[in-house]
Amino acid sequence: MHSNAISRNYADALLTLATTDNGRDRYGAYINGLADVLERDGTFRRFLAAPQVSETQKNEVLGKALAGQAPALFVRFVQKMVTNRRQMLLGEVAAEYNNLRDEQEGRVHARVTVSRAMNDADRDALAAALGQALGKTVVPHVAVNAAILGGVIVRVGDTVMDGSVQRRLGTLRASMTR
Repeated sequence: MHSNAISRNYADALLTLATTDNGRDRYGAYINGLADVLERDGTFRRFLAAPQVSETQKNEVLGKALAGQAPALFVRFVQKMVTNRRQMLLGEVAAEYNNLRDEQEGRVHARVTVSRAMNDADRDALAAALGQALGKTVVPHVAVNAAILGGVIVRVGDTVMDGSVQRRLGTLRASMTR
């Protein structure tokens, strides 16, 4: 089975546990935090990946580290991943967990490129307009790129909506040279 499918299965199980425990946000924060530590901390990553450290030892350390910090159900979930030798997939499981939550809650993430910085009111207005057009709640991730001259470029998944002045000028130039 491909690691994406495995990660999605674990994320689905975690989302079910989180929903049962009425803690989708909390569990999301825990799995994202754990994935972040795995990505940033080389010692932790080497510890989890080390074949000479038994699963029992890894589970014991994780249990002690997470005790009092995370719900017992979450700790057992992470320990089960270790037992199944899937601990190095924590980052992928976190990403899939977030994707599943977004799907279930009707939320999409849009990468928005603008020519100058936007204030909060403009960002909210853009999110509302995109939300109305897409029929979902839109979370905009705004980047500034002065090269587009003006307008906006929006990417949602594989869909690109290019309303930049740069594209319009390119289209005008192409039609004038024909």
